[in-house]
Amino acid sequence: MAAFLGLVAFFWPFVVAPGRLGANYAPPLIFGVLLVLVLCVVISEIAEGGINSKALAMLGVLSAVNAALRPLGAGTAGIETVFFVLVLAGRVYGPGFGFTLGCTSLFASALITGGVGPWMPYQMFGCAFVGMLAGMLPRATGRLEVMMLAVYGSLSGYLFGFLLNLSFWPFSVDPNSSIAYLPGLPFTEQWQRYLAFDVATSLGWDTGRAVTNFVLVTLAGPAVLTTFRRAARKARFRAPVRFASRKPGGGAPPGIDSGPQEP
Repeated sequence: MAAFLGLVAFFWPFVVAPGRLGANYAPPLIFGVLLVLVLCVVISEIAEGGINSKALAMLGVLSAVNAALRPLGAGTAGIETVFFVLVLAGRVYGPGFGFTLGCTSLFASALITGGVGPWMPYQMFGCAFVGMLAGMLPRATGRLEVMMLAVYGSLSGYLFGFLLNLSFWPFSVDPNSSIAYLPGLPFTEQWQRYLAFDVATSLGWDTGRAVTNFVLVTLAGPAVLTTFRRAARKARFRAPVRFASRKPGGGAPPGIDSGPQEP
């Protein structure tokens, strides 16, 4: 539901005309609903065992780390340092964790830097999608995994800019412009106008973000992935109980595997 709400929040210009609701009331409404849905995501993950108390602590720590990293890359020339942690954490801890981390990181960062405004819920959604999709990438190991994450991190830089531009495109361009949003146009023509707007206004900026993500994931990815996975293993409260038949001539005790046992 949270992901669906995000898609509606971004892509509504292709299905509805802008009006008072879209211009004045949509951002705070979306923000309020988003916070409720993020809370629901966390509660559902806790109920299903995907997030326990230690994982919640990890969520808080990584949110604080991302909030501290964001000012280091203030966005000059598109250089932003907040995304590579989202990509790596989403990869290790799963799409639900990645979605929630994207929201909480941007929320904490906005409070620290004073970046609270109508753009904040859209930024939260954009980062949430980056973290969520990282958790859905196919399995890979070693250098192949790092390269896959680096390529994804680069693409996510363009994805974030593409989504964020949708939040203000209908209200920011002269209607007489060839790249402006015009209500009532067919979807294909509207889509062509938006692609032209995205390329003309932010392609260079998004390229800086994409290069930053690629470099940071390539350089720091192996060490950070190892750290995250070690933390994930140590955060498990219980080791699974496995039973095995007794082997002749020694081996494990009758009926119990030699691995760690549940207390």
